[in-house]
Amino acid sequence: MNDDAPVISCKNVWKIFGENPEKYLANMPEGRSFDDIRADGYIAGVKDVSIEVDRGEMLVIMGLSGSGKSTLVRCFSRLHEITGGTITVEGQDIMALPEKELIELRRNKMGMVFQSFGLLPHRTVLENIAFPLEMRGQDKHERRARALEVTKLVGLEGREEYFPRELSGGQQQRVGIARSLAIEPDIWFLDEPFSALDPLIRREMQDEFLRLQDMLGKTIVFITHDFDEALRLADRIAIMKDGAVEQCDTPDQIVLNPKTPYVKKFTEEIEKSRVVHARVLASPVNGAAPEGEPVRAGHTILQLARQLVNDPREELPVATRDGKLIGVMNRQEALDVLLGKN
Repeated sequence: MNDDAPVISCKNVWKIFGENPEKYLANMPEGRSFDDIRADGYIAGVKDVSIEVDRGEMLVIMGLSGSGKSTLVRCFSRLHEITGGTITVEGQDIMALPEKELIELRRNKMGMVFQSFGLLPHRTVLENIAFPLEMRGQDKHERRARALEVTKLVGLEGREEYFPRELSGGQQQRVGIARSLAIEPDIWFLDEPFSALDPLIRREMQDEFLRLQDMLGKTIVFITHDFDEALRLADRIAIMKDGAVEQCDTPDQIVLNPKTPYVKKFTEEIEKSRVVHARVLASPVNGAAPEGEPVRAGHTILQLARQLVNDPREELPVATRDGKLIGVMNRQEALDVLLGKN
């Protein structure tokens, strides 16, 4: 298996809802807008989307309700049959898989967590977590051991015999996450898993999720409508509107260089200095590097605020945590990000 190859590759994918959508797509004039398609009596849930997800990456898909984000992720796992285009998972064309192989792919490679916890009310925490292993036909002792392992992983030790009604919302969501992790998926789909939680619990769950991802290194597609959540979690963000991906880029580039008016509107209220990192503003060293203390490549401009205000140098060296020089950063450009341009 080529580790450099994308885990999920989605090319020119359409999902159209309506009567005989394949025939409609085959005869659809080029350049039809979302509204044009709707006027024809169809809905473009996914509109000509091409996107890839790399191994170990966390891709966050965001957009307003009805933008197509959940539909796209359901296409990734073939919970929706696509109308046109191709989707490969681990190099396999999932649209060509027989039903038995598709079920095996989902059971063994994919974990899913949704906004509604979907816990079985008559089963304990441990039994809920072990349920997908039971469906897989795994030995009772093996599935109990694995359920205990992931119960500890998500911080639910001591609550193994509780029923869902005895848990808080955040604890119930942890059970849902643990259940999806029990099968040891390579690919993890999460559809607004924290949106039903109170803000404080939501923040705690984000912290827990980042901790788990740091430990496990899963390939993750995470859906949210919350831009702050996306900025906090994502390696890359795909912003959707009317079934299409408006822009897919790193959080830094999304806020620094929005490609469309719609994306720009999303980023208007974001404090750029808490998103943009020094490494993004670094340019190659031309000649001798500036002397003096470097700035940390992985720090945000907000974290570097005091140094930027007090340091008189026009250019600041940018170095990694271990001291490796990666470039130089123009101080005025960084101050413009911090304070805004005049």
